[in-house]
Amino acid sequence: MTRTAGSGRGPTLQDRIIELIHEQRLAPGAALPTEPQLMDLLGAGRNSVREAVRALQALGIVEIRHGTGTFVGQAPLRMLMPSLTFHLRSRVRALADLVAVRELLEVALIGEVAGTLPPQRLDELDELAARMVDDPDADRVFHSLLYSSCGNELVLQLVDLFWAAYHEAGTALAPAEGPVERAVANHRAVVGALRTGDAGAARAAMRRHFADVRERVSRALPADSAD
Repeated sequence: MTRTAGSGRGPTLQDRIIELIHEQRLAPGAALPTEPQLMDLLGAGRNSVREAVRALQALGIVEIRHGTGTFVGQAPLRMLMPSLTFHLRSRVRALADLVAVRELLEVALIGEVAGTLPPQRLDELDELAARMVDDPDADRVFHSLLYSSCGNELVLQLVDLFWAAYHEAGTALAPAEGPVERAVANHRAVVGALRTGDAGAARAAMRRHFADVRERVSRALPADSAD
């Protein structure tokens, strides 16, 4: 077992269970060794093993199925949502920083998918944009569907995590986001650019969308908010 870089301490029991999962090449959904087996393998007591397993369950790394056993989890990035939202709501400029990260990610992605989306998918995106007037969740679906063809599950989880964190934290830190019609127009402009198959036009449309988002966030920040 190796020490966590820069931690100045040996691996925790949670670290050792994670390493055991990798050593045994246990895929998501595979059963973990039983509690007595973990106690023997790790040289730890029952209470310590249970506490470590519960901590890993909270991270989605393991899944406890009562009456069945403990299994390797999917560790979805949404498990980071509580800590990310706490970070955003605890630091004045953090929401603006998140918007900057979202823009970097989505501007790059939109250039990748430009020219690859079939007309039916573009029609779905247009319909979702129109629904944003009455259905706020349509925005979340729009951004997820936009990149669903990229073939990168990590990217899709990041897009969804950042969207959810922005909207949850923005409820407390930002004022109302202005006319919904403006957001609808921005999203439809993205779809219009995608219909041309021009990656540059699609990136420009996405930048304009995020320029509006940045403006709304900057209006919510106090003038002396520089860290």
